[in-house]
Amino acid sequence: MQREEKQLDMLLEAVLNRLNDLKLSIGVMIHRLETEYETINWPTFLDNFALISSHLTGLMKILSTEIGTPLRNLTVLPLMLTPERDEALLQLTEGRVPIFSHDLAPDYLRTKPDPGAESRQAAHEAKANNLTVEASMKQVAQYNKVISHVWDIISKAKEDWENESSTRPGIQQTSSMADTQALVAAVGLGNGLTAPVGPPSGAGVMIPPAIRQGSPMSAVSPSGGAPMGKMPSGIKTNIKSANQVHPYR
Repeated sequence: MQREEKQLDMLLEAVLNRLNDLKLSIGVMIHRLETEYETINWPTFLDNFALISSHLTGLMKILSTEIGTPLRNLTVLPLMLTPERDEALLQLTEGRVPIFSHDLAPDYLRTKPDPGAESRQAAHEAKANNLTVEASMKQVAQYNKVISHVWDIISKAKEDWENESSTRPGIQQTSSMADTQALVAAVGLGNGLTAPVGPPSGAGVMIPPAIRQGSPMSAVSPSGGAPMGKMPSGIKTNIKSANQVHPYR
């Protein structure tokens, strides 16, 4: 009796390890589909699916060998059914099963497909068995024709997309280097700008271009007096008031 219990414990441990590997692989695949759906490629998807398939194959191999015979001869019965929330069950199932009620027990302990799904599968199998060879070959030919048509559409769309990508013009220029240089010169050196300058009486004067180009700090002070920057010594600016009387008149 102890030997059978020991074999059963070893079998359960092997099955649980394989189930944990399977659960981890499924979780990784779901996470990639949710977070990397824009960048994941088909080979990576096939690799993840092949890993899940290998875990399922290993699990079925354990259960189908002689080691799994004691597990197949056992019957699982629920010890307690309750419609209330069971915290111990929730922790044991990692938050997946909060309650174990009369409605959920048949689904959790089911060893065969759902009766509705099983009946539909039986109907499809009966229809396939009653199909003649000529009709099956005709359906296969139609299926291949549809697949070939879809493949031609995809290939044509891919070719058009590649041609469009190769002939697509570059980014259109939205700025002018000459205008940019003129704007920088106007801001930094005052090129092309005029500044009204005058005494308190309201008279104005135009700053000569030589002064503006010679010094970036040739702006006039707010009081209307001398310029803030240093003026060239060879250029003089006469400011006349509108009410000033000529001394020789």
